[in-house]
Amino acid sequence: MSDTHHSDVVIIGAGMSGLMAASVLVAAGRRVTLLDKGRSVGGRLATRRIGAGQADHGAQFFTVRDPEFGAWVERWRAEGMVYVWSHGWSDGSLADAPPDGHPRYAVHGGMNRLAKHLAAQVAVQGAEILTNVRVTAVAPQGDGWRLTSEDGRSFTADAVVMTAPAPQTLALLNAGATPLAADDRADLERIRYAPSLCGLYVVEGDVHLPEPGAVQRPDADFAWIADNRRKGISPEATVITLHASGEWSAAHYDAPDAEISEAFERALRPWLAADAWIVEEQIKRWRYAAPTVLHPERLLRIAAHAPLLVGGDAFGAPRVEGAALSGLAMGRAI
Repeated sequence: MSDTHHSDVVIIGAGMSGLMAASVLVAAGRRVTLLDKGRSVGGRLATRRIGAGQADHGAQFFTVRDPEFGAWVERWRAEGMVYVWSHGWSDGSLADAPPDGHPRYAVHGGMNRLAKHLAAQVAVQGAEILTNVRVTAVAPQGDGWRLTSEDGRSFTADAVVMTAPAPQTLALLNAGATPLAADDRADLERIRYAPSLCGLYVVEGDVHLPEPGAVQRPDADFAWIADNRRKGISPEATVITLHASGEWSAAHYDAPDAEISEAFERALRPWLAADAWIVEEQIKRWRYAAPTVLHPERLLRIAAHAPLLVGGDAFGAPRVEGAALSGLAMGRAI
């Protein structure tokens, strides 16, 4: 690779929002490069191997409220990628999940498989996807932009799409001394996120979660408990995912893993058979898990000399669907 890599559009972040933006841009014939600091694409569309099984440890499912996103989901269903897992969750006080009319979709093989599927499709159409690239600054250069990475590489582009959480986006723009209008800076600074602590547990023995294998209690300290075997993504082992609430996660975010895991295990124990035991565990931290104060529009167009768009799941609507719609809107805007 040469010292400087040029594209029509560079997208920072190869999660749902970045991949959907890329799908629009490559279909329009643009040369697109996606940069992601992770080891693979997906962001919070995250699935992890643990023991003989695997578990979704970021986004657990998604819903459809907008017909545009619904059309994509129907396409993924036709491709055998996604399926309806449930129409609602028990809060632990009922035998079964109370349906509310909204299908909850999961992904065959785990949520990350959908991200890899989207990445493969845009790569076939010419997009370049580079992982393990940590961008450190986004700066104006000539009629476009220069991005620098931690490993010393440079990327130039006529336009930039930024899908990282707003505090990280601001840090990159500040590092590049990109001039920001006061309103744009205020809009980005106004966005807020709740963190999430996640525990993964390989269990030998029976787990007695209500149908279809998950409990959701938004007001509890441990808001989500799910059995990935019953979900259908971990046939070789029972792996349980627990998510703490945003408030509990914020209070304990910097606690040692052992302390966090002990609290998770206490929350899990009532759902385990008396003779069941935990054979392996992992703790995962998501600092910007759930936007709590959103930007009202699907994207923010930074007032600059060349197109620079900011979006993601904190723009327009939260959840996986909001990230997808923001990405599609940014792709169309460019």
